[in-house]
Order: sequence, then structure tokens, then C-alpha cells
Amino acid sequence: MSSLKLFIKVSLFGLLLLSPVYAAEVSVPDVRIVGGDISVSAGIILDEKGVEELRSGISKELTIYIDLFKVWSMWPDEFITGKKVINTLTSDPIKGEYIASSFDGLTMTKKRFKDFDSMLRWALNLRDVKIANIKELEESEYFVRITVESRLRKLPSVIGYILFFVPEKEFKIVKDSPKFSIPRNRQ
Repeated sequence: MSSLKLFIKVSLFGLLLLSPVYAAEVSVPDVRIVGGDISVSAGIILDEKGVEELRSGISKELTIYIDLFKVWSMWPDEFITGKKVINTLTSDPIKGEYIASSFDGLTMTKKRFKDFDSMLRWALNLRDVKIANIKELEESEYFVRITVESRLRKLPSVIGYILFFVPEKEFKIVKDSPKFSIPRNRQ
């Protein structure tokens, strides 16, 4: 009887190890210089748990930081400029309605979708976000860092200080682009 219990436990443990677990991730940022502007494109992939929570009606707020850094050989890399985008995703599974909004500090864009996957495609893809003009930059090597954070819950700041052991973020992902150079002669 005990060997049967051991076999079942070992089998269940083996199944847990073999089952695929996917974490949230960010694709490698695609940096392009078009017309003197540095524009960035990237995609965010949520984990299975996050997608299922969204499908069941739990809202998600993703804060996306797109930062430009100058590479230094002996010193820490220098922050040059950045942009912050807040995407909020909500779903109503009963109505079959999905709402996503995006706020970049200046403009609020809100869209309604009838399809869950189209909402995810719209909200989780950054397309040609302009972060700087090369005329304002020195000749050097640069890279773009994309950081994505998802808030777990919004706590008042006083309670956050008292309950410092309660996590405030569901996840935080950081991805850097390959280094690129800004030439000396630029128009």
C-alpha cells in the first residue's frame, strides 16, 4: 500500500515538473531612427494566470516605461529621456464587452472591443513610440530599456508603509534593446 502512495506522489510531482508554465515577458525592443526621431516598438505577453484573470473580469493596469540610456564604459549608464504609458484593461464576460485605455501623459485613448484577443493585441503592442530626436543627442552608443509593471492592488500610501511586507506589484519585467550608435554627422 505504501509503495502505491509513493508511486502516486512521484507521478504527480513528475507531472508538475513537466507541465509548461509561462511567465509574462516583453519582446526585444525594435529601435528605429526614422526622420531624425528614435521610435520604439515592442510587444508584451501576459502569463496564463493574468489572461485568465482578465477573462474572468478582473481589471489589470500595466505601467510601461520606455527609457533611453547612454552607454558609458566605466560609469553606470546614463538615463537620457523616457516615456510612461499606462494601459488599463477591463472585461465584462457577461456582456461580452472588453475595454482598454491607454494614457501616455498627454493623450487618453479608450477603445471598446467585442473580441478579447483583439483587445489584448491592441493594448499589449507598442507601435512606433517616439522617445527622442537624434539632433538633441551626442555622438555615442545608446540603448532603450522597456520596463513593464502590473499593480497587484492599490493600497493607500500610509497602509503601504505599515504593511511593507505585502507586495504591491504582480510582476515587473525589464528588457533592453541592442545597442545602437548615433553618428556625428546627422541632419
